[in-house]
This record gives sequence, C-alpha cells and structure tokens, in this order.
Amino acid sequence: MNENKEIFLCAICNIESGTCNEDCKFCTQSVKYKADIQRYKKKAIEQIVKEAKMAKENSANGFCLVTAGKGLTDKRLAFVCEAAKAVKKENLGLILIACNGTASVEQLQTLKEAGVDAYNHNLETAQDFYKEIVTTHTWEERYETCKNVKEVGLRLVCGGIFGLGETQEQRVSMLESIASLDPMNVPLNFFHPNEALPLVENSVSKEEAFELITLARKMVPNAKKIMVAGGRELMFGDEQYKIFEKGANAFVIGDYLTTQGKSPKDDMHELEKLGFKIARERN
Repeated sequence: MNENKEIFLCAICNIESGTCNEDCKFCTQSVKYKADIQRYKKKAIEQIVKEAKMAKENSANGFCLVTAGKGLTDKRLAFVCEAAKAVKKENLGLILIACNGTASVEQLQTLKEAGVDAYNHNLETAQDFYKEIVTTHTWEERYETCKNVKEVGLRLVCGGIFGLGETQEQRVSMLESIASLDPMNVPLNFFHPNEALPLVENSVSKEEAFELITLARKMVPNAKKIMVAGGRELMFGDEQYKIFEKGANAFVIGDYLTTQGKSPKDDMHELEKLGFKIARERN
C-alpha cells in the first residue's frame, strides 16, 4: 500500500519519566504499579539536545518531548519550553513534537511560541471502554485537548493503543473518534505487557494487528502518516517491516518511553535493503 516507498521516522525523548499519579492500566510510567523503570523529574537540557542530534543523525524527521503526568503544570510547561528552545536553537530541521498530557489553549499557545510544531495526545481507546482502563481522568478530557491543539494551529498527532482487552467494535469507535479530529499523524501502539501492570497480556494477534493498520489507513485517509509506535518489535517480530504493505508509512526509531527499541542502525539497514527511502518534511 505504500507505493512511493517513502518512510517517515520519529524519535522519542523521555524528558520526565515514571512520575505519573494516574492509574492507566497499560502504562509503566504510573507510580501506582511500581514497575522497574528509570524514574526522574527532569532530564538535563544538554542530554535532550544530544538526543535530538542523535535523532537527526538517525534520519528522524520528528523529535518528540514526552513528560509523565496527567497534563501540563506551570513547572512542566516551563521545562518543556526550555527544552524546545534549546533544540530549536540547534537548527536541526526536526519537526518538534510535544507530548505532555492534557493542555489548555493558553498552554498550547505558549508551547507554540517556544518553537513546538506539533502536539501528540492519544485518545488511547474507545470512549465507552476508557473507564475500564483509567479511572483518574476521563476520555472527554483527552478529546478536548486534541480540539485545543487544532484551535491554536499546532499540528495534531493523535492515535491510540490496541490490545487492552477492547472489542473490535471499540477499536473501530476509537478510529472514528480520531478521524473526527482530522490529525496529521496517527501513531498506533500495541500493548507491551509488563509484570507490574494490572493488564497481563496483549489481546491482539499479529494478524489482527496488521489488519488494524490497514483499517486505520482506510478510516483516517487524510492523515499524512500512519505510524507504528510502541510495541512494534514485540508485536510483529521478524515481520515488522510488513507494516508498510498494510498502510503504515512511519515508525518510531530508537528506544520508546520505558522499553528498548531496535537499534536505529539495524532499522536503517533493513529499510535500505527493502528499497525504502527516508522521507523529509519541513518544520
């Protein structure tokens, strides 16, 4: 389905890790589940800039600044702005994405002024399933944040996660909600089990996962990118590059938030072998 054989790459920078008080059953960042992960309040700005340069060297087009927590507080907002300005100062040509939870129009405007190009806020799952996996905030708050992103003129990155025990109808419902927001980029995550979490297994098979990529491409046709993000290696194994036959044209390169990804060098080698080109999009 990816006929022009161009792939977009995005790198994630976890600038605040494992400090979240929410109870999302799929997330190791929650302090409630005591998962064995690195936890810190603020990554050093020098390290963030170093990772941005590495992302550029690894042919990433996007670079995402991710924090843990329900949403933006004044302190968190100031820190993300500081990091964004430091990365932008390097003139790396990266599309700078922020992923900091729920956010108001005013907060998003502040991020935009600091040089952020896009905001990532996933709906995670269907509206009627959300309360089964999260009780500390509502799905409606997430949807409202996505509308706020559009209002301030930032590019919207909005996707979800499959394999939480949801039904096929609920997967379709989530994709319908995502489509209603007309995002530029749709990241699709596949649940990565961790022994510390209440959810013990991914309820999606590899075949279903491939079908869900195709479905996302069909249901959100205006999206510039259908991106396979967290869980790629675990979900698809040695068939992970078949995602491009199914409708994906982007993926996350390098490590994820709290799990290790494939070596960027290995990914680049495989893409080259399969005849794919790395796409560029201006910031």
